[in-house]
Amino acid sequence: MSFENLEEIFDFAIKLEQEAVKFYEDTAKEESMSGTKQMLNEMAEEERKHERLLKEMKSKGIVKGMDRYKFKWIPDIKRSNFLVDVEYEKGMAYNEILLVAMKKEEKALALYNDLLKRAEGEEAKKLFKIMCQEEARHKLKFETLYDDYMAEMGD
Repeated sequence: MSFENLEEIFDFAIKLEQEAVKFYEDTAKEESMSGTKQMLNEMAEEERKHERLLKEMKSKGIVKGMDRYKFKWIPDIKRSNFLVDVEYEKGMAYNEILLVAMKKEEKALALYNDLLKRAEGEEAKKLFKIMCQEEARHKLKFETLYDDYMAEMGD
């Protein structure tokens, strides 16, 4: 995939975040367990924050939009890297929902890392570094929840 300019990159990233919001909102609507529903709604809000951040950086410039962004190292425990892809289906168990979500975040992280490697220009690189960190944080959250749940179940 190639982009003609930074605006196209922003539009692409914003669309990805909108798709993630829709996934988490739609999944939350289908979920009957209140804790899982809350977690999914919280993730939808996280993705909305990403969308707002991207829109702010697109309109004000990356440097101004990054003023409030704090970079932190996010470890990758790679749990999802060794699990097979699963498509979401209504009525899935909690651990299966976590699996679907962590795989989605893994793919988003891989995409942003690929775009970072191919980025030309400092502004595009900064944008993808932010998005990589955000997706890595989400991936770690789901992997940790999954590991905790599986440990409780005796895995």
